[in-house]
Amino acid sequence: MSSEPEDAAARRALAPVVCYPAGTLPEVDLAGCLAALDGAARVDMVMVPPREARCFMAPAGHFFRIVSVGGPQVGDLNLWNARDMAERFFSGKTRALHGSHVTTGDRLWSVLPYLRPMATVVADSLGWYGKDDYGCGVHDVIGTRCDPYTNRLLSGGDYHHCCHSNLTRAFAETTGMPLGEAEGYVHDVLNVFMCTGFDRSSGRYIMKASPVRPGDALTCFAEIDLLGALSACPGGDCSAEHSSDAAACYPLMVEILKPAAVPAGWEAPEVNAYPRSHGV
Repeated sequence: MSSEPEDAAARRALAPVVCYPAGTLPEVDLAGCLAALDGAARVDMVMVPPREARCFMAPAGHFFRIVSVGGPQVGDLNLWNARDMAERFFSGKTRALHGSHVTTGDRLWSVLPYLRPMATVVADSLGWYGKDDYGCGVHDVIGTRCDPYTNRLLSGGDYHHCCHSNLTRAFAETTGMPLGEAEGYVHDVLNVFMCTGFDRSSGRYIMKASPVRPGDALTCFAEIDLLGALSACPGGDCSAEHSSDAAACYPLMVEILKPAAVPAGWEAPEVNAYPRSHGV
């Protein structure tokens, strides 16, 4: 342990600043999105079995809604540009721009060099939860995904229904890629319905029983043509563990909704305008 310098208290007392002020982001036409959502017709539905994953397509200008059915269940979400799989969801930048947990009005951003909104959260039935006394919130972009490699590292066992494994199999089946190639496209997730935070004393990632109940839903507006994959986590509501066959698990439903008309003035966002010819 290192010894504290004489000015340790003064260093700790320095006030922080927000890295990316929310007011500098492009505005979301939430009212227009909600008006488009009202009366939108369901054109597709995908049921994700417990401890499995399924893919879905959400064309630009449509909505996708993730719904809890049967019992409290969390899900791990991956998103790709359906026309260019190299463009995928960037959980780290989404976290930096919006915070550790997303809700209504927040956007799901794509990786560099694209860096554009892939989808916008327009409705969240768990938006009331906020932050609890443990500092936990819902729909986090801080966790990675349960995976068989970490499971073996920590427990010495092999488990084949981790979300990483589920997402890989679903993506491979949908795209026709071999499993080994498909695995490289699976990325850090949006933990839908999961209730998480950081322990204040140790800084470690913590989780608790999700407040999700059957009928709760997270609804997003697809800003570009999307291929999504959703895994019904083997931890169920993640109240005690994941990567387990012991937890009670339930299906998740994904609905694709087509509005009668897209929000007035909406256009699919272009890729980031930074001139790549400048180099990095």
